[in-house]
Amino acid sequence: MKTLARALGLLVAAAALLAGPARAQAPADFPHKPIRVIVTFPPGGSADAVVRMLVPKLNDRLGQPVVVDNRPGAGGNVGLTAVVKSPGDGYTLGVGAAGALSANSSLYAQMPFDPQKDLKPVAMLAAIPFVIVGHPSIGAKTQAELLALARAQPGKLSIGHGGNGTAMHLSAALFAQMAEVKLVEVPYRGSGPAAVDAMAGQIPLAVVDLPSSLQQIKAGKLLAFAVSSPQRLPMLPEVPTVAEAGLPGYDSTGWFGVVAPAETPAPIVARLNAEINAALRDEQIQAAMRNLGVEPAPGTPKAFDDYIRAETKKWAQVIKAANIKLD
Repeated sequence: MKTLARALGLLVAAAALLAGPARAQAPADFPHKPIRVIVTFPPGGSADAVVRMLVPKLNDRLGQPVVVDNRPGAGGNVGLTAVVKSPGDGYTLGVGAAGALSANSSLYAQMPFDPQKDLKPVAMLAAIPFVIVGHPSIGAKTQAELLALARAQPGKLSIGHGGNGTAMHLSAALFAQMAEVKLVEVPYRGSGPAAVDAMAGQIPLAVVDLPSSLQQIKAGKLLAFAVSSPQRLPMLPEVPTVAEAGLPGYDSTGWFGVVAPAETPAPIVARLNAEINAALRDEQIQAAMRNLGVEPAPGTPKAFDDYIRAETKKWAQVIKAANIKLD
């Protein structure tokens, strides 16, 4: 009997060792100290604004302060490198966007980290649709007329965007590729300056976000040809999507979400995901986000991981075809 008991004890111990982290539970006192969120954008932008909207709700739900740490630079690589180098204990998180989490690995010859190996998706926060706009004097009223104009003047029509390697840049490149037109892409230091120059007639076309263009579109100072998202936008219901206006399958949406160091335990990720999703489903927060021109996008860590992988593959093809490099 003693031999049998000893053997059973060894089997139980071996099973516990094999189960290891898979059976681990989030610490009962998690979180027991402040959580730092490294935002890879400067203060005042859409991503920063959304995170700060969520902070009070997360403070209440988690019972600990959530502290925002803005670390912009290198298309998001600076901030996410700091996340990768942090302990995977749930107390350091990052907010990264489409560039750093999916496109940069194709844009940069060398990356300081591998987004899919060194980071663990926690929760997608928001999607950001873009609008293709032009000066009213451009000589086209619809996307079909715009493409006819571009084909009649190959390489002469320019299109501004929010900066090299940004989601707006890639949206412009995908638009030109799918339409089989040659456009001169002009980088700006953000969506706002591109919208201002398009409104002033300094540049005929631009791909911009809603916060920098909505009022000008409503006032007739900018002509909206199409939106980049798969569905029409509630704020611009009369403006068709690029796909329905003649380029089926076109879908280019900016997005950002929360990630953690790769070794962060799954139970902690699940707890953080649940609290973030609860905040995103708050009606007041949803209304405030939509006023910013961003769409709340709650979901599971797996869904976010699958989306990042699909976006990485998609943009790698676009970047290669357009021969876009940032170093």
